[in-house]
Amino acid sequence: MGEPVIVGRVGRPHGVRGDVTIDVRTDLPERRFAPGSVLGRQVAGDSATAAGVPAATGDSGTGNGSTGTGATSPLGATATSTQPMLRVVTSRWHSGRLLVRFDGVGDRNAAEALRGTLLTIDSDESGSPAEPDDDDDGDLWWDRDLVGLRAQTPTGEPLGDVIDVIHSPAGEMLAISRAGGGEHLIPFVREIVPTVDLEAGHIVVDPPPGLLDLD
Repeated sequence: MGEPVIVGRVGRPHGVRGDVTIDVRTDLPERRFAPGSVLGRQVAGDSATAAGVPAATGDSGTGNGSTGTGATSPLGATATSTQPMLRVVTSRWHSGRLLVRFDGVGDRNAAEALRGTLLTIDSDESGSPAEPDDDDDGDLWWDRDLVGLRAQTPTGEPLGDVIDVIHSPAGEMLAISRAGGGEHLIPFVREIVPTVDLEAGHIVVDPPPGLLDLD
């Protein structure tokens, strides 16, 4: 099994039939919360070190194009194989909020008992970061796949490691560690990051003059 990936957090109940609001932590809510989907559940605040399992990661995809892809999920929550699962019965959008009803949750009291629960999937079951009908030319990656890659210039000069993917209104940025401390912030666009090689474990950064001097 892979590491747990947070896709949402249960909010307050909606109505009296067991529906709950979902604080969405994924770029693919229609896929993750489709009727029939089975999600792990974890109480927020559990310790990764105490549980002895990996920290949960976010369910965001990042492309090196010109547009952003949404917010990432926070780290630090965990899930274990012994946690009970929740099966989605229905899901729908209402006034900009995702409402979900889970199997066995049939009234407001049962829904209230779930408030604050983190919902997870196994990273091995994440699938592609793109929807099946998206034309992304393969240039879309999970954030967790990018973190840890070595960054180098087109001539092979090392720059550091990718330590974070930052989603901003202006687009995605890669935070790359610097040898002397601090970080480079690199726009994740094809013109500047022409190569992402997961198999080789590196990215190529071709910065315009002065970009690395701004940090």
